[in-house]
Amino acid sequence: AKVCRWLAMAASRRSSKRRNPIRKRATAPRGTRIEKDLLGERVVPADALYGIHTVRAVENLGFSGRTLANYPDYIRALATVKKAAARANRDAHVIDARRQDAIERACDALIRGEHLAQFPIDLLAGGGGIAVNMNVNEVIANLANEHLGAARGSYLPVHPKRHVNASQSTADVCHTAVRMTVLNRGSGLRRTLRRCVAAFRAKAAELRPVITISRTCLQDASRVSLGELFSGHAEVVARRAAEIERSVRSLTRINLGATAIGSGSGAPASYRRAIVGRLNEIADQKFTLRPNLYDAAQNIDDLAAVSAELAMLAEVLIKIAQDIRLLASGPEGGFGEITLPAVQEGSSIFPGKINPVIPETMIQCCFQVLGCERATRLALERGELNLNVFEGAAAANLFDALELMERSVALFAERCVSGIVANRKRCRELASRARY
Repeated sequence: AKVCRWLAMAASRRSSKRRNPIRKRATAPRGTRIEKDLLGERVVPADALYGIHTVRAVENLGFSGRTLANYPDYIRALATVKKAAARANRDAHVIDARRQDAIERACDALIRGEHLAQFPIDLLAGGGGIAVNMNVNEVIANLANEHLGAARGSYLPVHPKRHVNASQSTADVCHTAVRMTVLNRGSGLRRTLRRCVAAFRAKAAELRPVITISRTCLQDASRVSLGELFSGHAEVVARRAAEIERSVRSLTRINLGATAIGSGSGAPASYRRAIVGRLNEIADQKFTLRPNLYDAAQNIDDLAAVSAELAMLAEVLIKIAQDIRLLASGPEGGFGEITLPAVQEGSSIFPGKINPVIPETMIQCCFQVLGCERATRLALERGELNLNVFEGAAAANLFDALELMERSVALFAERCVSGIVANRKRCRELASRARY
């Protein structure tokens, strides 16, 4: 009876093998490797530091050309968060010292600005930023494994999810790194705006002795110092700069450790106690937790507030640039009260014509910034229920607005405002005609 049962079992196994032949693993084409995830297999370039999750995201979600590689300061912020997480995970005994050291070394390479080409993810990809987080996780894991003598794509002994992303979620990692990046870009814009204010104040002092005619409703009004118009420009830019700085400072309140929806699920309590302190230690900042971490997952009005202040600055600068264009119009048929620095030939048909190209560039920059603000506000409005999955779109537009404004304001102050010259003869002529 025992022999019969054994023979029956053997026959069953042979029959099963015939019905379900062993599937051979695909052979990777030359110069590639094959990685596997829950959806199956994908070919990955053999020398890539990213992996299958990044490949899928590039295939399915890439459309804008605004890749993560174009935002090296955001990559640095993400790597800083991952480095802090490695230390907090070691504190919580989630990873061992060997893995922690390897992860930190990989993060340090990214913080130094290395391997930018390994971040092809589209920053406007859907999915609540998961593609961004996984791109970073995979690059760090492969760098860490190489340091430990393992091959790229092996994910042993360091795994992108189990070790690099331990105790974390995209929702708190990207949330924190976005705010770190805005804080960094905000400091650059603050310095540029200070130089712009200084340029306007210096020009106001220089032009204060020049008397011309004021205008209301584009009609002649009383005599006024030309410098007083520029003093007003200086003060409004200074005021808007102060409001931008105030809104940016609020971004030091973060949700790191709150994981996906604010509950901290998946992160040990000891990790949550350690993580913000570890981030402050590495970033040399004073981050604190948001009072309500569920609110932090649901609402991105802190980012929208910065964007709104940038939009107000843009509207102010449009007004200023238009004023300068009007005052420089002519020279015969316009106001002609000031002359702008000549930086470009103005026409291919009218010899000697010089256009106010830098004020016009400033205005066009402001159009773009206002468009970024609208996109950021839409991302705020379209957040739903427990997580705003559109924070990445708000972040990308806010990053762009800050960079556009910093560059354009620098050009405006240095190559236009500082070089403005009063047409004193024209100003005296206009002042002499004032009726009030």
